[in-house]
Amino acid sequence: MRMNYLFILCLGLMLMSGTVASAQTQIRDDRYRIGYQDTIDIQVFRQPGLSQRVNVNADGTVNLYRLKEPVVAVCKTERELADDIAAAYSKEYLRNPEVNVVAVEQRSQSFAIIGAVKKPGNYYVNRPIHLLQLLALAEGQSEDAGSRILVARTGSTANCKLNEAPDPTGVPEESLTLLDYKLKDIIELRKTLMLRAGDVVYVAEADIVFVYGNVNKQGQVTMREPLTLTQAIASAEGLKPATRKDNIRVLRQKPGSTEREELVFDLREIDQRKVADPILEPNDVVAVGEDRTKSVLNSIGKSLTNGIPSIFYRIP
Repeated sequence: MRMNYLFILCLGLMLMSGTVASAQTQIRDDRYRIGYQDTIDIQVFRQPGLSQRVNVNADGTVNLYRLKEPVVAVCKTERELADDIAAAYSKEYLRNPEVNVVAVEQRSQSFAIIGAVKKPGNYYVNRPIHLLQLLALAEGQSEDAGSRILVARTGSTANCKLNEAPDPTGVPEESLTLLDYKLKDIIELRKTLMLRAGDVVYVAEADIVFVYGNVNKQGQVTMREPLTLTQAIASAEGLKPATRKDNIRVLRQKPGSTEREELVFDLREIDQRKVADPILEPNDVVAVGEDRTKSVLNSIGKSLTNGIPSIFYRIP
């Protein structure tokens, strides 16, 4: 079975960086920092009555049995929180307590990927992850994927800056920003992006143009890369005989309107490089007309090959 090119490219990255979770499975990592929506298990050894499962409060704290004051949990590792809880119990209630903390539901560190991928959804990852790795989690782009990939940076409050390096994009944590990349650049590692918790990735579907008229194959042409007029005609398997090459029309919808403007091109001038081959826009309609005079002459030629009677039958 043929493997997706994206997975072959990602294999080395994933082997070096560790196993990655599916949407329902989470990765374990000592550097995971507890977030606002997480659920944690707290075990106090030899004190079963103090062991409990709690949700992190909206203010980033957890309320524990026997403690008068809540304990700050957010942005701490499991070990750091366990040490703080042990210190709080030793101060008010126990002598030399031993505490263990496990973040059983790491919902604050989620990344969403939607659009033209094979497995869209939310993915929970407790370590830094690159955009290419998230694509691999979603099993790569689907067949209808286009050329663009967008990242909506929502400014999630789940991020813990601490000693982290500054974001290379220079985007402030609080802002809502849209980052735009070419999918091919991400796959071939010409561009890379370290994702933040809360980022939403959208793999855009391929745009289309329509080609109809005197071509061998009318219908939709998919735009996964910038598409020129001659490329669109070639995708429609070329022109039929008797085509008016000097009157190729492109019907383009006006921005914010249902109306279309008409652009006329001469393929002969494009072939002779007198004018540039125009780049088509999504949803353009390419209308290829027929030269009626040439069409009649071609019909006569075909009739001759079939015998004289057919000439009189076909041309009154």
